[in-house]
Amino acid sequence: MFRVLTAALFGMLSLSACAQPAPPAAKTTTAPAASPRGGAEQSVRAALTQLDPNFKPDYIGAAPFPGFREVVVSGQVLYVSDDGKYLMQSQPYDIQAKALVNSEGLLAYRRGLLEKANHGDRIVFAAPNAKHTISVFTDIECGYCRKLHQDIAELNRNGITVEYLAFPRMGLGSKDYTDMISVWCASDRRKALTAAKQGSPVPAKNCTNPVAMQYALGQQLGVNGTPAIFAEDGTQLGGYLPPAQLKAALDRRAR
Repeated sequence: MFRVLTAALFGMLSLSACAQPAPPAAKTTTAPAASPRGGAEQSVRAALTQLDPNFKPDYIGAAPFPGFREVVVSGQVLYVSDDGKYLMQSQPYDIQAKALVNSEGLLAYRRGLLEKANHGDRIVFAAPNAKHTISVFTDIECGYCRKLHQDIAELNRNGITVEYLAFPRMGLGSKDYTDMISVWCASDRRKALTAAKQGSPVPAKNCTNPVAMQYALGQQLGVNGTPAIFAEDGTQLGGYLPPAQLKAALDRRAR
């Protein structure tokens, strides 16, 4: 519900990812901001409840800049002023560090969610001498996902292990979804995923699989397009990045 509201308010998508179909826009009205009684968090909760009475935040913490709370609801990251008056959705940029910035609280929240995805349920392309590991929410027909997969050998040479999680962006019940189940149920999932990303027909298979769970996890993390790349510390690095650029971003996070 609030996901629909934020989509209607912002509708922002990465230009380096294949977009998930957006829900229909909802008509909204802006209510007066709550008075800052009982602390910033209570003011933020009260203000957002006026936007949607069913609002239930998954996380509220200090923003990486003063005067705001960082809020996660239905996977969307919002910034709300401590007095409950202003709301915005845009990842802050640290001018001095020349990098996008996340709060430690938000990163810990994301790490906790990612830990729920069993590593045995991921499709892993491991680097021989891994320096970094990325979690990538992917589907099999997105052009940017295919482009990233073509870089696997170079990423591995650069010490980057790629761990894929399923995110059929056309939704549960779609052909994308059933094909990804077939990939995850294949006897050789790595080979099946590579063939599917090369455009080969996907032989139908079924088994107990993690596709729906991983899709739901992606939604909790705010994934709305593929590929969605997360570093080990919980930083979302965006959509497709060329190998050298991706390595540089990971090296900066590791410092």
